[in-house]
Order: sequence, then C-alpha cells, then structure tokens
Amino acid sequence: MKILALADEPSKLLWDFDTRKALEGVELILSAGDLPADYLEYLTNFTAAPILYVHGNHDGKTSWHEPGGCFCIEDSVYVWRGLRILGLGGCIRYNLQSTYQYTEKEMAHRIKKLHWQMHWTKGFDILLAHSPARGLNDQEDPAHRGFACFNELLEQYQPGWFVHGHVHLQYNQALPRICTHGATTVINASERYLFEIPDELIAQRMPQRAKHLF
Repeated sequence: MKILALADEPSKLLWDFDTRKALEGVELILSAGDLPADYLEYLTNFTAAPILYVHGNHDGKTSWHEPGGCFCIEDSVYVWRGLRILGLGGCIRYNLQSTYQYTEKEMAHRIKKLHWQMHWTKGFDILLAHSPARGLNDQEDPAHRGFACFNELLEQYQPGWFVHGHVHLQYNQALPRICTHGATTVINASERYLFEIPDELIAQRMPQRAKHLF
C-alpha cells in the first residue's frame, strides 16, 4: 500500500504541476494538520484514495473549514483495508490563541478515552498526529515540544508507524525526516512524504476481529 503523508505546507509538486500524475499509485493520503482545506479538497479531484486528516494547531482560525470529501479521524481508530489508524490532532498548549492546543494532562485524557476503541480493534498500526512525541523529532521551544504521553502510547501498543507534522523541516536542515522508537518508524510528514507498507505486512499485523470489517 502506497501512502502519502502531508503536513504543514502545501507541496508545489501537488498544487502547481501534474497533480494526477503525482498521485498515481497512491492508495491512502494522511494529513497531519495545518494544511489549507482548499488544498485537501483540490486533491480529492485527482485521486480515489481516501484522505484522512487530523487538525493542526492553526486549523482553528476562522477562515479554515472542514475539507469536503475528506475524513476527519480525530479521537478515533479508523480501519481501512485492515489498516488501523489512530487520529490525535493538536499540539502542546503554548498560548490561548488556538483551539487545537492541549496540556499534557488533556492529551493523556484523550488517549484514555480511546481505551475501549483500541481494545476492540486490538491496537492500531499508524498513529496520525499533528504533534511529535517528546524527544522524537520535536524541538525545545514551548510551541514545538512533543507530548510525553505519545511515548507511552507507542510503547504500550507498538504500532508500526507514527506520522506527525508541526515541526517544519525547513526550520533546520539537520532535523531528521525519519527516526525510530522501539518497533515504530516515526515520520515527519512536513510538506509531503511517500512511503509504502507491504500488503503482506498489513495482513500479518491485522487482528482477526478487524479482518472482517472491510
């Protein structure tokens, strides 16, 4: 399965050039937040791949609207073709100007409320979030610190992938695109990143109960 991860700023490759060709072969699109709704809606015209998204900390501004034709997976485990995707948008609270900001305690409470969903789906394969985890692709300034509770979540459920945004790679050329945390590959989706999950690996990870959903 070819998956296109997006976050933070529109890609000129997708916006200005041959969009249909650029999306050829992509089977799933994951938006990690802070992208214009019009941009996501535009992409739906050139692909049959579902576009799943969570909110970034700037998505609460009055000019932003929920993108038509896309699926918000905030606070849920979305199962598609056997792949279980957990959505947790927003970033660490650093001021009072944005809707999608959370204290560490508030984010931990959101995760706790998802316990029964994750129990029913027997965990998840991808964590789709706007914020990174603490110490994994994050920064030391108050606005770009990651959530420590994400580390606990990854360690408990051992998902294969964690896709996030929020930390723009243009901030620092030394910032990594990819890192690992235990069994989890951590991907900074800043602008765009294409990756592939072998179908046989999805089948291996798929719990028996989830096999019959889709």
